[in-house]
Amino acid sequence: MKSYIIRRLLLMVPTLIGISLVCFLLTEFVPGGPVEEAISRMRQVGAAKGMSTRTISPEEVANIKAYFGFDKPRYVRYGLWVANVCRGDLGKSYTYQQPVLKVILSKMPISLFFGFTSFLISYLVCVPLGMAKAMRHNSTFDTVSSGLIFTGYVMPGYALGIVLIVLLGGGSYLNLFPISGMVSDSFESLDVWGKLLDFLHHMVLPLFCYMISEFAFLTMLMKNTLLEELGKDYMRTALVKGATLKQAVWRHALRNALVPIATRASEIFTLMFAGSVLIERVFDIDGMGLLFFNSALNRDYNVVLGVILLSSVMGLLGRLFADFLYVVVDPRIRLQ
Repeated sequence: MKSYIIRRLLLMVPTLIGISLVCFLLTEFVPGGPVEEAISRMRQVGAAKGMSTRTISPEEVANIKAYFGFDKPRYVRYGLWVANVCRGDLGKSYTYQQPVLKVILSKMPISLFFGFTSFLISYLVCVPLGMAKAMRHNSTFDTVSSGLIFTGYVMPGYALGIVLIVLLGGGSYLNLFPISGMVSDSFESLDVWGKLLDFLHHMVLPLFCYMISEFAFLTMLMKNTLLEELGKDYMRTALVKGATLKQAVWRHALRNALVPIATRASEIFTLMFAGSVLIERVFDIDGMGLLFFNSALNRDYNVVLGVILLSSVMGLLGRLFADFLYVVVDPRIRLQ
């Protein structure tokens, strides 16, 4: 096990280098950038002062490029960026004028809340629900619940958010939940419990939209995997020996059915960088998804590269964690 983990960790290094290099080159060839943005702002300032044509001299352009580090060749800039990353410095955001790591950490709490909460609720509900559907296959309960689950699965989260706002957010019918932001205007005047309830009240609708597609996928995955296990010979043997279906499932089939579910559990490492741009825009939530979208739109390359790099690291660690879960769920598996 130890040698396997060491090999996997060593293999992450060239993988991350490849990912960062590809992303760095993509940002280099995208039209626009911080230099062009700075030149555009200088011209706008000149226009505001009554200058019909603000001429940017070559010296000014050279100074702007030097300020952003674009006066060096691409391979030099990439090498400097990698060297800074190794020291824990992801660069400075052009938009926020702050260290990239500080910007990412400022947006991370809300993404952590949505990610971990949707993860826990999904697993706590989907595993028992999938088991119930498998054990009552083709029953009325299975048919009705499958219809509801597939309806949620095919509907995009942002579209569901708009529907929920219309139905429950005072759009046309009920006014049960707030439709934007994370807290009320009177949040600071509330006591501790009031702040907690106010925050949770704001999070109900966006959280439901975040987890709906994952909820449907996990439920059907659990059902189909358990159905496959129920049809195997060892289950027939257990039933012939006098065990009830529930006993056979809990003692034998459940452990094997949880193996693919364990794979999905590895995503817990990437939850801090999870985010849905459209859902966050619908509910006016300033999370990681919106940060990445705005940074890409504004050509804030350091933030874009920082988010991609950190999410890639957590994704690779998640795959390693999934292998560990395989061993926990099924001790017959040996990692070598």
